[in-house]
Amino acid sequence: MPITDDAGKKALLDGVTTIALVGASNKPDRAAYGVMGALIDWGWHVIPVNPGLAGQTIHDQPVVASLADIAGPVDMVEIFRNAEAAGAVVDEAIAIGAKSVWMQLGVVNDEAAARAEAAGLAVVMDDCPMRAVPRAGVTVPNRR
Repeated sequence: MPITDDAGKKALLDGVTTIALVGASNKPDRAAYGVMGALIDWGWHVIPVNPGLAGQTIHDQPVVASLADIAGPVDMVEIFRNAEAAGAVVDEAIAIGAKSVWMQLGVVNDEAAARAEAAGLAVVMDDCPMRAVPRAGVTVPNRR
C-alpha cells in the first residue's frame, strides 16, 4: 500500500539524500521549479531530469535526459508528470534501483504503484514533499 500518513512520509524523507526530479522545469512560474528550489535549499541533492533540457542547468544543477543517465544511487524519484506518464517513470525508477517514488499532487497511478511496491520501492501518490516536510516534521539535511 502506498504511504498515506505523515509518519510514513517523515520516515521515508528522513532517509533520503538524493532526489531525481522527473519533469523538472526551468520556468520559475512552474511548480516543478519552485519545489526543486525548496528541496535544494533544505539540503537535499536534487538531480533534474528532463530530456528537452538535458545539458542545461536548473538551480545550478545539471539536467540529465533520463534516470538511466544518473551515475550514482537515487533514494527518491519525484514525478512531476501526469498519471499516465508516471507509469513509465516508475518502471525507470525500478530499473535504476531507486528506493522510492513520489508522485506529485494529482498524480495517482495504482498499477505503477503496485509494480514499484512489488520491486521493493516505497510509494507516495498525490502529495508534494514541499507540503509534507513541514506538515510531518521532517528533519531535512539543512533545515533553515
